[in-house]
Formats: sequence, structure tokens, C-alpha cells
Amino acid sequence: MKFLDEAKVYIRSGDGGNGCVAFRREKFIEFGGPSGGNGGRGGNVVIEVADGLNTLIDYRYQQHFKAQKGENGSGSDRHGANGKAIVLKVPVGTQIFDEDRETLIHDFTDVGEKFVLAEGGNGGFGNAHFKSSTNRAPRNANPGQPGEERWIWLRLKLIADAGLVGLPNAGKSTFLSKVSAAKPKIADYPFTTLHPQLGVVNSDGREFVLADIPGLIEGAHEGAGLGDRFLGHVERCRVLLHLVDATCEHAGKAYKTVRNELNAYGGLLTDKIEIVALNKIDAVGPDELKKQKDRLKRAAKKTPLLLSGITGDGVKEALRALVEVIGEAPVSAKAKSAAEAEPWSA
Repeated sequence: MKFLDEAKVYIRSGDGGNGCVAFRREKFIEFGGPSGGNGGRGGNVVIEVADGLNTLIDYRYQQHFKAQKGENGSGSDRHGANGKAIVLKVPVGTQIFDEDRETLIHDFTDVGEKFVLAEGGNGGFGNAHFKSSTNRAPRNANPGQPGEERWIWLRLKLIADAGLVGLPNAGKSTFLSKVSAAKPKIADYPFTTLHPQLGVVNSDGREFVLADIPGLIEGAHEGAGLGDRFLGHVERCRVLLHLVDATCEHAGKAYKTVRNELNAYGGLLTDKIEIVALNKIDAVGPDELKKQKDRLKRAAKKTPLLLSGITGDGVKEALRALVEVIGEAPVSAKAKSAAEAEPWSA
């Protein structure tokens, strides 16, 4: 299954049914009178969060959704049936934006949540509705009101408790595979991770969801590399684990490169609690490790954790630091099933 986190769709609610002009024509009834029924109401367009979904791939193959039209009224005071609503299923964490891609219409954060995006048109009144003591035989009826139509953008932002950020080849995928059952692609070249990955982590009996975001490079906010399009997935995280490669040329510069891209992106990412860790400590000597640690400490203005995703050194300490920030109420309790399903593959 491909990972798709953005889709443009067209929606239209149903038109209301027309009212009917009719009169009773029955044997032995001397004065018939009007008997035209009302039209039915058009169907609504409803967005619903479904459990088990974790991508918007369904909306790649179908972009147009129209609710059913209300039935017209008929004689003998028979009202038209209401049109059936159309329900669009989306994963938890989906946001609805207007066509301008800036106006937020609704943000879904709970499984089972529903939102009526477009209401169906009202049905028109039949001539029986207009009868009165002074208007005994009305010959007019109302047409049904048209439904609403619009283009919208669906944008998925993963719900995770913690997010992994860093340059390409910082060891984020290796770390995720070490602490969870997720099986991300791991290789010795940059941009191995092309899509966000989720994993459920258990630390001292506490479970939380960890998101691995594809690596950032300098100029990502201008579209360099994979760009910053996936940073939206860490906007909901409570804490960021910033991994810096100990084998890189300068740990402090590597840290500042990612921080500059987070600043350029905005979205309150720079205000989130950040835990800084120097990864791949098994691949450098003691002198080089001390030098890189000091560089990173000066750049981050805090003492970094030391860990190795391969050997497992320092991993438990990093997880405990994450749990301490996340607290007792993970934001992504509903997302655990999605993470455990190993949903995405390239």
C-alpha cells in the first residue's frame, strides 16, 4: 500500500426534490382539493474517521463524490424520500482544508468522529402546503433547493507521541527498528526513508507511538531533497528526538542545519520539547566522540544523550526521557492499531 497524505476531492450534496401540484380526483368525493406532496431533502456529505485507516490512498483513484438527490413529491399527499448521505472515510489525524489550501475547515483527532461537510438541499413544498381558507385550490409548488458543491483538500497528519528528526543517515530508521516491531527500510545511503513510518514502543511497561520522519537537508524548506512536506506529521507530537550522526563532519553544524529547517517551517515545531542525542557512538573512537559531544553541546546548549541504535547502548535512557515528557496520557492511543499493522510499503 502506498502512503498518501494529501488529496484533492470534489464533493456535492444532493439537491432537494421538487414539490408536486396535484388535486384529488376520487369517486364520490365532491370537493377534492389540493394533494401535492413535498419533495424529499437531498443527502448530506459526511466525513467520518474510520479505525484501521492510515493513508488517503483511496482518494487517489476517486476524486468526485456526490450525495443522492431527494425524490420529488407526488399526488395523494405523498412526500418524496430523502436522498441518502454519502460518507467519506478518512484516517484519524486528517484535516479538511478549503480549495485555497489555507482555510482549515475541520481537524479530526478521534476515531468515530463525524462532520457534515455539505448539507443537502431542502425539498420544495407541494401545493397542499399552500392551501388555506382563502386559497382553496393553490396551483403552485416550490422546486427543491440545490445542494452545496466545492473542492476540498484532505491532509493527513500522523498522530504520534514522539517524532524522530535529523539529517539523512542519522540512524532514525535503525533506532525505530530497534525499539519497536516496525521494519523500515535501512541502507547506507541518504533518503532511504521516503515516507513516514510508525512504531509502537514499550518502555518500562509504558507504550507510546514513535514516528520516523524522512531526513531533512539544508534548503529543505525551499524543496531541496524531499523538502519539508513530511514535517506536518510531527506537529502533533509532544516531544522530538533529534538524532545527530557521530560520524558526520561536525555534529554542531548538523544539529543547526535541522534546527534552521524547523524554524523555516514554523508550525510551532521549534517550541516543542526536544531531546538531543548523539547516535552511532560505536562507530567513532573515544577522542572523536568527546569532540563531537562537545560540539553538539555548544550548538544545542544542552548535554546530549549518547546512544547507538546498532548495539543498543543508551537506547533505554533515550526512551525513558521520551516517556517522562509524554506523561501518562498518550495522544495517540487510537493510533496504536495503525502502527502495529505495518501499514506502508514503498
